[in-house]
Amino acid sequence: MQNLQPSAFHWRTVLAGSQMLFVAFGALVLMPLLTGLDPSVALFTAGIGTLLFHFVTGLTVPIFLASSFVFIAPITYSVQNWGVAATMGGLMAAGAVYMLLALAVKVRGVGFLHRLMPPVVTGPVIMIIGLGMAPLAVNMAMGKSGDGSEVLFPYDQAMLVSMSALVTTLAVAVLARGVFRLLPILSGVVVGYVAAHFTGMVDYAPIQSASWISMPEFVMPAFHWQAVLFMVPVALAPAIEHVGDILAISNVTGKDYVRKPGLHRTLFGDGVATAAAACFGGPPNTTYSEVTGAVMLTKSFNPVVMVWAAVVAIALAFIAKFGMALQTIPAPVMGGILILLFGSIAAVGMNTLIKAHVDLAEQRNLVIVATTLVFGIGGMAVGKGDLSLQGISLCGAVAILLNLILPLSKPVDNDLHEEQEVVEDLLDHSR
Repeated sequence: MQNLQPSAFHWRTVLAGSQMLFVAFGALVLMPLLTGLDPSVALFTAGIGTLLFHFVTGLTVPIFLASSFVFIAPITYSVQNWGVAATMGGLMAAGAVYMLLALAVKVRGVGFLHRLMPPVVTGPVIMIIGLGMAPLAVNMAMGKSGDGSEVLFPYDQAMLVSMSALVTTLAVAVLARGVFRLLPILSGVVVGYVAAHFTGMVDYAPIQSASWISMPEFVMPAFHWQAVLFMVPVALAPAIEHVGDILAISNVTGKDYVRKPGLHRTLFGDGVATAAAACFGGPPNTTYSEVTGAVMLTKSFNPVVMVWAAVVAIALAFIAKFGMALQTIPAPVMGGILILLFGSIAAVGMNTLIKAHVDLAEQRNLVIVATTLVFGIGGMAVGKGDLSLQGISLCGAVAILLNLILPLSKPVDNDLHEEQEVVEDLLDHSR
């Protein structure tokens, strides 16, 4: 925690941390609402998980952890069949799988992981992290629910509000100077919220009825063997997303976090955060791509900013009125901002391919990138119902499989020294 300098307590740092929470708040709260968990508990566990992550990684990576969308279907199925407490036990086991994977990376080194997932694999996966969420942002911007199944607000009003939020965010990010340059997201939220107020979108009744201070409804885990066996395999899928997020934030900041603090530490921190969240009844934590986009926009590379975001999240979990006020932000406001944030993540994935000099004229590379992108953007799913494999997990698995089975254009020397040189070159290109 050597980065905790006096500047860490400057009001600008605290304000930047609050902004990061605003960026993550919509997705953070949406996930527990969809799965039947308590959003206030999710706020608390996101803060605790982020603090634990930074403790494990030595306060080096500017990342915020919160509710993982990958677990939405498994948690919904588990809660319906075994209850919330048993589901939390399964999620604790999933966190343990993260830690075991981190141990494997520590023992075998990062080389095998880079050999398994070179830039031709990670690039399109990072792009899907952004592009895969594009329909969510667009639907919200047009006044619909995230999946587009329900119209929440009239189209004309929604577009006025969402575009005011988007234009404000763009203008502040590009044109603002000094401290105001740190506030594009917060500025977009404020302007969008004011516009929503004048169009009658904001419902203040929940704020008025909520108490000022209340204890989140924590749930202690219970271990049910069926829930554990069901949830443990799901933990393998977010690991791919984690690697993509770490490479994305590495490209954004210009630092190689795969080397320092090391992928084994970031994976272990993710596992500890997920297990800790389950101890209180919260959803599993994962690194947030939305916050990575905000880091790229604001250039807030100091990890202390994320510590303050975590502290604010924990405080908000107990302040019912403030938390409820954030939940009254209409979908079009967040949709307008998310358009830019998700696009930023996709651009990072594209930049990964460019920096690594991935030649798409080579059929092998073209097949991997093209198939991964279409699977992700098209919404391909393997299986049916809650047990289907789709999204980031499916795209990552397909990209890795194609990379393993398609022949290389040049033979690769199996000598350990030569393999290390290949890894070093990949690491250099990923910066």
